Amino acid sequence: MLYEAKDYASLLGLPGFSNQLLENHFKLYQGYVKNTNAVSDLLKTLDPTSPQYAELKRRFGWEFNGMRLHELYFGNMTQEPQTNDVENSLHKKLVEDFGAYETWEKDFIATASMRGIGWAILYYDPQAKRLFNVWINEHDLGHLAGGVPLLILDVFEHAYMLDYGVNRADYIKAFFNVIDWKVVSARFAEASA
Repeated sequence: MLYEAKDYASLLGLPGFSNQLLENHFKLYQGYVKNTNAVSDLLKTLDPTSPQYAELKRRFGWEFNGMRLHELYFGNMTQEPQTNDVENSLHKKLVEDFGAYETWEKDFIATASMRGIGWAILYYDPQAKRLFNVWINEHDLGHLAGGVPLLILDVFEHAYMLDYGVNRADYIKAFFNVIDWKVVSARFAEASA
């Protein structure tokens, strides 16, 4: 089965994100889709005991997670500004686990502001029924096994430097203005059902 790149053109014109930045980011994402397919196909042709197979097997996680994390990231942004409805189950869970929504937000922003490249992700652990803000280094390092990613923020430089230079804080602020809380809440509802 070949993976197909999803179309995120509906995000063009997103407040706080130039079309050039978004179009560049879409092309980068399309590269992950292409490489996921290429690595998957190449693995079928190699001897599973060979060093080449081993290295490509390791690379597959990088490409696949790069594809999937971008889909989750683009999927949790919207043209329609929203607030996190205080009556929904996700908001209540954020308050329960962090003490206050503002405490969660401060922690998520601090996580996203850490030095380095990677991802800031709000994860739900369905086994312990807890929320965590997690730093993911690269695409394939640091994920919580069994955790469900709910809110994904790309903090690789390609996600913001064209518009914000090295001012990651303003990018994070712009991201918070375009979060699709309906999508994030639906992810939580599905994971916690």
